[in-house]
Amino acid sequence: MLINIGFDITLGVTAPTALLYMLRVHPSREADLIAPESLQVWPNLQRDEYIDSFGNNCGRLIVPLGVSSVTLTNRATINDSGALDAVDYNAFQLDAKDLPISTLQFLLPSRYCEVDSELMQFAWARFGNTPLGAARVQAICDFVHQHIRFDYQCARPTRTALDGYRERVGVCRDFTHLAVTLCRCMNIPARYVTGYLGDIGVPVMPSPMDFSAWFEVFLGDRWFTFDARHNARRIGRVVMAKGRDAGDVPITMGFGQQQLTQFHVITDEVLPQTQ
Repeated sequence: MLINIGFDITLGVTAPTALLYMLRVHPSREADLIAPESLQVWPNLQRDEYIDSFGNNCGRLIVPLGVSSVTLTNRATINDSGALDAVDYNAFQLDAKDLPISTLQFLLPSRYCEVDSELMQFAWARFGNTPLGAARVQAICDFVHQHIRFDYQCARPTRTALDGYRERVGVCRDFTHLAVTLCRCMNIPARYVTGYLGDIGVPVMPSPMDFSAWFEVFLGDRWFTFDARHNARRIGRVVMAKGRDAGDVPITMGFGQQQLTQFHVITDEVLPQTQ
């Protein structure tokens, strides 16, 4: 299947600054693009693109004096298998001493995932008797899905996993942070993922399209996708960035005051008659 992806984002700025962005498709999905992405910036600013330490496509814009707003747009079409998220309930959970070195950082506390908190004791009390592996991760997703109430009006960029656990409300990043933290508490490497997830294969939601957050866990010899917010296997995820938590994968980040004045995301299946 083919999926149209893209966005229109405008940021108001008040002073010269640098603006970082992670708005390109992740390198692992670049080969699926029908043509290269058409990321455009207005005005035409100095742009530096690079790969960060997590392997994400990133960019930096230099915003000079006199520029009061920056608009970024992108349009692309990507080929997708149309398959549901892969899952293997026989995938085994490795002991920490047997994990690949590259996964160990995803067991540690991070900015939004306080493994070294009351969540550690709670996790072992709640999930300590669940089967190891994917079944344990699913038990964590089931809990988080029921524990947190989704509400766009309650979004807060400073909310951590512990805050989400206590406040019991949030958006997709809050579901993801809590699930990631509980997995790490149970010695399961877990990393935060952001990307496109359209209403493909599910009823169309009335709310405007947005980027989405989910997570991956390392079981057996590979990473598997889980989603505590939707708590269901989905079709058509397009990964943009991966990291320890949302702090590693900001959609945009400015070093100074800025205001989001336009935000529009596109994630639509290309219907057969239009291909």
